[in-house]
Amino acid sequence: MNKKYKIGVLDGDYIGPEITAEALKVLFAAGRKYGYQFEIEKLLASGEAFDKTGKHLPDETIEKARQCDLLLKGPFGGPPEEINHPKWAGVEQNAILPLRKIFNFYANLREAKIYEPLKSLSPLKESLIDGVGILIVRELVSGIYFGEKGESSSDGERRFYDIESYSESEISRIAEVAFQKARLRRNKVTLVAKSNVLKSSVLWREVTEEVRKNYSDVEFNYMHVDNAAMQLVMNPRQFDVILTSNMFGDILSDEASVLSGSIGLFPSVSLNGTTFGLYEPIHGSAPSIAGQNIANPLSAILCVPLMFEHSFGDVAAAREIESCIEAVLKDGWRTKDLLTSGGDESKLLGTVQMGDMIVKYIEK
Repeated sequence: MNKKYKIGVLDGDYIGPEITAEALKVLFAAGRKYGYQFEIEKLLASGEAFDKTGKHLPDETIEKARQCDLLLKGPFGGPPEEINHPKWAGVEQNAILPLRKIFNFYANLREAKIYEPLKSLSPLKESLIDGVGILIVRELVSGIYFGEKGESSSDGERRFYDIESYSESEISRIAEVAFQKARLRRNKVTLVAKSNVLKSSVLWREVTEEVRKNYSDVEFNYMHVDNAAMQLVMNPRQFDVILTSNMFGDILSDEASVLSGSIGLFPSVSLNGTTFGLYEPIHGSAPSIAGQNIANPLSAILCVPLMFEHSFGDVAAAREIESCIEAVLKDGWRTKDLLTSGGDESKLLGTVQMGDMIVKYIEK
């Protein structure tokens, strides 16, 4: 088994470098424990890249990324009030989407799970969230985000449009991922689309029905996206693997993250059919708390067990790392966003200290 990996790191903006540093700290601790060696390649992107090169995703970054075994990315973006500033305008279109498309990261996996020690943080009743574990398999390089866009003007009125488009092969390959992952979980796939209105969703249903024929052991059902959004908060336990399109997956995965009570607990991995993956937290760059050592680094740190599972092929180590992280939470250690009213402030940790604590548990 190969145990030497070159990791490309795109630090991100604002709290990005802070939480990425803690993920790397935990990664190296896990590497020492399980006999791995890591080389880090820092890659310019987003605001830092714009300051230095005038581009959000320089060509050199792409070329260097091609020489890496996997990528770790922090959140990109600036303050909402500066959305039209040249440094931040178009970060999504100029950096995030191209990064996904260039490396064909078509399968985005985001798991919404409930951590037992943090159940009180959820806005839902405990009776609704006990045992919840939902893997959202989102198609990431097609659909409305990558479709034809344009604008026109008639009678002095502007009209903008974005076109949703999917091919059979784009749907079938992501459907295969969903069914394969379901076999490793609770053997259930729910396709979420809007086939009573959208032609593209009709194709999603037809193609997925064909794919399911090869997975007779996996339960399959379909749900309209508006109903799915409601069911996620009414009865989340009914879901195991949710298969869906780019835009619907974007929205539903953020909704699902609320089940735990904090968006700071969710990592994601984007895959392209190989072990080369893009690992990142699902939240934003949080300019308002940057540089204060209070950002929750767990979403970035939780990318580490995902790396061991999907890029290193070491599932046993991945589960052990996850257990160490959960043990930290079970023992009461919290970042500011996780400390409930009346919580034990003596166990309040900063960004750096949470990383240190997880390393300590890994090294036990």
